[in-house]
Amino acid sequence: MTLAPSALDRYIDSKSPVHALDARVKLLLTLACILALGLLPPGAWAGIATIATILWWAVLRARIGLGLVMRRAFVALPFALVALTLVFSRPGVPLLRLPLGPLTLTATDAGLIAFASVLVKSWLSVQAALLLTATTHFTDVLHALRALRLPAVLVAILSFAYRYLFVLVDEAQRMLRARECRSAELPGQRPGGSIVWRATVVGQMVGTLFLRSYERSERIYVAMLSRGYSGELRALHHRPLSRREQGLLFVGGGILAAIVFLTYVAGGGPR
Repeated sequence: MTLAPSALDRYIDSKSPVHALDARVKLLLTLACILALGLLPPGAWAGIATIATILWWAVLRARIGLGLVMRRAFVALPFALVALTLVFSRPGVPLLRLPLGPLTLTATDAGLIAFASVLVKSWLSVQAALLLTATTHFTDVLHALRALRLPAVLVAILSFAYRYLFVLVDEAQRMLRARECRSAELPGQRPGGSIVWRATVVGQMVGTLFLRSYERSERIYVAMLSRGYSGELRALHHRPLSRREQGLLFVGGGILAAIVFLTYVAGGGPR
């Protein structure tokens, strides 16, 4: 039993103008898009809508289902709920009063706008990241990160984490299957033991998985050293960006910077 592939994995080898772009260009534009969304002030709906339009146009150009990307991006919304306190902490026109014992929480219009902005920005930022992962092989992303001078140690950690995460999951699933095969269920009796017993079994399984992972990592590292590994990811081909790619990077970054600048000019500065 292995991990089921993501619904976006089937697009990784498709042919489109977005897929054909260099990974360095796509990575920089993705980071620029996320940064531009983060710099927009709360309630800058025109700027947010403009960036969303550009992002969705890129998704369509990549021939990826726009609805699929939108649905997958909702995974970020539960984490964005942390910003719910903005509704009650931002000064503004009171909209709702919520008594909580001796305290009274007051929801304001400015707080609601700030919270809604965080939700929408988070949702769009995840869509940008999904577009990158759906059109770029992870190894190409790693080489792009190294080309952008990310420390080699961090790139190596990301590479090993991605490569062996599935191996560890398969190992854990085999241990679970072995536990089920050894757990007899008698008719008329409740299977398993107490909560303490179950916690003990789970703790032992986690400890065993850690030891197996540690031993496997030692064997892998020795094997890599014997093959000349020096801590650096190596690629057979290193090419400079073409003029078209450089122009696209300049134009895309310029458009995003202009959206942020015009938003602040029209709004009279940050709020």
